[in-house]
Amino acid sequence: MDGLDLIKTFREVAFRRSFSRAAISLGMSKATVSRYVAELETRSGVRLLNRSTRSLSLTDAGQVLLERSTELVTMAENTLNDLQAHGSHPRGRLRMSAPHGLIAGWLSDVIAEFIKRYPEVYVSLMFTNENLDLIEEGIDIHLTGGRIDDMNLIVRRLVQFDMVVCASPGYWAQRGIPQVPDDLAKHEVLSYSAQPTTHLPFETNGQPHDVAVHSRMEANDAIALIELALRGVGVAYVPEPLAQSHLERGALVPVLREHMPHEHWLYAAYSQRRHNSAAMRAMLDFLEQSTGPNGEFPQVMPAAQPVAPPTCALSREQAVFRATASAGRTDTPPRQ
Repeated sequence: MDGLDLIKTFREVAFRRSFSRAAISLGMSKATVSRYVAELETRSGVRLLNRSTRSLSLTDAGQVLLERSTELVTMAENTLNDLQAHGSHPRGRLRMSAPHGLIAGWLSDVIAEFIKRYPEVYVSLMFTNENLDLIEEGIDIHLTGGRIDDMNLIVRRLVQFDMVVCASPGYWAQRGIPQVPDDLAKHEVLSYSAQPTTHLPFETNGQPHDVAVHSRMEANDAIALIELALRGVGVAYVPEPLAQSHLERGALVPVLREHMPHEHWLYAAYSQRRHNSAAMRAMLDFLEQSTGPNGEFPQVMPAAQPVAPPTCALSREQAVFRATASAGRTDTPPRQ
């Protein structure tokens, strides 16, 4: 084993805070990972990790190694990627990150088809709703629906999607249906804690219009907000594709459609400092080709069986809207 392999194994353990999770990510046995880290500690003459039965943390020396090895590992991986890029067939390791909401449906289909077509590519997929340092985390492609202001990132627009305000029929029957955005001030809004929902963006007569709202419940995952909305807890303001199956079957009822803004995009971001391997280029192409013929966002939630919704003073036409994305938009995206 060479020193670079030892350092890369140590970094994986440090990031994962677990020998077991690092072993799964690296495709190695836990015993081998432990042996590599022990060998690195022997060669360096210092302890790099504090180990206990319940936790694992970095020593001061381990923190120094983690910080100073980033550029070394990145340079080595970029060099290897450059060599691989000269070949016509994708191979090697590809690290990706994505929001939790994409775990079902569309992204799973893309990954499944990709690894079937390119058996020499190892895909490491991490789900997170947090902002990441792609270089520090070693991420090749980061999928996000949020604004990207990092000048060091290259961004590809994948697909435009709408947001939706929705709640269960039972909730609307009990609390009343808002006719204008300001009516939401009287409702219980389920808040997205990564971006605290004290104000929600709408459009009135083509002009931006923020509405102050009240919230007694928050979560850092849109899927959790949808699940709570299904149970009548409150009103969710979430990406429409994530709630699509529930909207179609009437378990969630959308409101204020004519007031929703239309500037939301799903992006694929990657660092200018990470060279484009054949695997990375193939995955970016896969992501772009996976959208619909008119650029619509594919269904990302598994299809659900129809259920009889609670009684609500809404017509069938009002209660069930098919979630679709607009085609041919020319909205200006956030700064690339």
